[in-house]
Amino acid sequence: MNEKKKSILLVEDEENLHEALKLNLQLEGYEVSSAFDGLKALDMIRQEYFDLVILDVMLPGTDGISIAETMRIQNNESPVLMLSAKNTGADRVLGLKKGADDYLTKPFNLEELLLRVQKLIDKSKKLQQKDSLGDIYVFGKNKIDFKAQEAINKKGQVIQLSKKETMLLKLLIENKNEVVPREKILQTVWGYNVYPTTRTIDNFILSFRKYFENDSKNPKYFHSVRGVGYKYSE
Repeated sequence: MNEKKKSILLVEDEENLHEALKLNLQLEGYEVSSAFDGLKALDMIRQEYFDLVILDVMLPGTDGISIAETMRIQNNESPVLMLSAKNTGADRVLGLKKGADDYLTKPFNLEELLLRVQKLIDKSKKLQQKDSLGDIYVFGKNKIDFKAQEAINKKGQVIQLSKKETMLLKLLIENKNEVVPREKILQTVWGYNVYPTTRTIDNFILSFRKYFENDSKNPKYFHSVRGVGYKYSE
């Protein structure tokens, strides 16, 4: 049985570039849907699941940044590759903060774009295959009950978890052995209106180490990756 082709939504209003990208993506074996403006793209994203969305920043109707932000607010986790003629650090940070997974500046090397597409498609595949954690998760001698928002640690102590602690634990454990970027944590746990400092997330990680690690100074489970994000590993 042939594996279903991975689907890509290409949102680019520059017609020549759009057609060239579409052709090359199809030659790589992807199924490509097209949108030439932001409103059409949003409509398609609402109606259909895509394994990847390639988004130009400057679009008629609604810009790419707003589309990415809307997707994340609506809990659409499809990876987003953002294309932009803007090359400043601030533009890149804004794109990533609002929900893009990767950001490529025009003009770009086609081979590089295809490599990044493949990487994001692999990520999408992992997202689809990811098993739901369920209500109970056990690691080491610790047990977390996500529904009850409590945990029992190696000493048998019952720990009442706050809603945000529970959400952060779930996010890290769902992405076991992968670094979760700070932006992703902010979007998922704190939402868009409140951006705490990195220190706030650090304090949560310190709490988790205190609850669950044998030696909080040499953690086995909860790690900070300087300048990138945080990771749960077993």
